[in-house]
Amino acid sequence: MKICLHGINLQKEFIPFIELLIETMTSRGIRIFYTEKFGKSLQKLVLNIHGEITEIEKKQIQEMDFLFSVGGDGTLLDTITLIGKSEVPVLGINTGRLGFLATVAKENIKDAIDDLLKKEFTIESRALLEMEASRPVFNGADFALNEFTIHKRDTSSMITVHTYIDGQYLNSYWADGLIVATPTGSTGYSLSCGGPLITPGARNFVITPVSPHNLNVRPIVVSDESEISFRIEGRSEKFLISLDSRSTAIDASVELKVRKAAFAAKLVKFSKYNYFDTLRQKLNWGFDMRNR
Repeated sequence: MKICLHGINLQKEFIPFIELLIETMTSRGIRIFYTEKFGKSLQKLVLNIHGEITEIEKKQIQEMDFLFSVGGDGTLLDTITLIGKSEVPVLGINTGRLGFLATVAKENIKDAIDDLLKKEFTIESRALLEMEASRPVFNGADFALNEFTIHKRDTSSMITVHTYIDGQYLNSYWADGLIVATPTGSTGYSLSCGGPLITPGARNFVITPVSPHNLNVRPIVVSDESEISFRIEGRSEKFLISLDSRSTAIDASVELKVRKAAFAAKLVKFSKYNYFDTLRQKLNWGFDMRNR
C-alpha cells in the first residue's frame, strides 16, 4: 500500500503524533511518501522518522492508494486541490480545532491505520463546485469542495451581484458579497452568514448573500444540476472571487459561472463516524450553560 502525507503548518505539539503515525505505518509495511511542502516541514523539525523522506510531485499523487491530510479542515481543502480529478481517497487526521472534514482524532491514529488495512471503511463521495470564467484565474484549479464566493474589495460600498439560474434571472443581490456553497460547505462560511445546514448526500447548492442590504433577502437552496451565472457591478474596479481558501481579484468584465464538477472528492470514513454526531458535537447542540 502506498500512502502520501500532506500538511501545511505543522505545530510542534503535534510532533509525537506524527512520529506515531509514521512508526505505525512503517511497522505495517506501508510505503510512505510526502508532498514537497510537508516533507520540507518535517525535515526542519528533525523528527525521529523511520526511513528517508521521499517527496513526490503533484502529478505522482494519482499513483497513491490514499492521501492523508494532516491538519485541520483547511489542510484537507488544500489536499483536495492537489488531488484534482484523480479522485484519490483522502483521510483527514485532525490536528486543528473544529474538524468537520478531518474526522480522525490524533488519539485514534493506530486504530485508523489498522481499520484501513482491514478494509473496514467506506468511501464517501462529496460533490465539488466547478467555476468557469471568461479568462483563466486559478491556474487550472477551478474547483472547490466548500464554496465559491464573490466579495467586494478596496471599498466600504456594497456590490451588486446579478444572479441567474440556468440563464433565468434570479435576483440582484446588493450586499458585501455572495456565496455558493456545496452541502459540505454548508457548515462553513455560508452557515456563518445565515445559510442552512445541508446533509452531505443532498444534491443541492445553497446561494447565501453576505450582509445583504435588504433584510428580506434570504439564502436559497437550488439543485446541483443548475448552472449559476453572475454579473457584478460596483464602485470599485476590482472584486474578489474565491474557491475555498484560494482567492484572486478580477474586474467586472470577467464572466463567471459555477456548476457541479464532473468529478468528486472521495473521503475515507470509518464505522464509528456519524455525520449527525459530528454536528451535535461541533455545534454544541444540546449544550446548556445551566448544566455546568
